[in-house]
Formats: sequence, C-alpha cells, structure tokens
Amino acid sequence: MGILRIILQVVGGFLTFAGSFFALQGAGVIMWPPESYMLADGQWVINGAIIALVGIGVFVLGRKIGR
Repeated sequence: MGILRIILQVVGGFLTFAGSFFALQGAGVIMWPPESYMLADGQWVINGAIIALVGIGVFVLGRKIGR
C-alpha cells in the first residue's frame, strides 16, 4: 500500500502544479512559452482550475489511503 500512496501523491502534486500553471497562462500572468495557444485564453483559467482541483483530490486520497 505504501507505493500506491507515493504514486498518488506524486501524480496529485504534478496535476496540481500543471493545472495551476495552465490557469496562470490562461489569466495572462505567465506568458511563456510565447507560442502557447493557452496564453490569455479565459477557457484555460477554468480548465486549469479543474485540473488543479482534481490534482488536490488525488493528493489527498494518496495521503488518506491505507490509514
């Protein structure tokens, strides 16, 4: 059960980071890379927030599993 906890926490952390990055790109806060189609696109604020929330859920699940 220990390896599953670690995998879920790593995946959850990655999803949280990626979703936050996408949301910040969509909001126009992060304007990198310049050729990205996500820049200043409001739809990516929503998509990124959803991805980040799923990531938080997976991370929390990984923390609670096997306890």
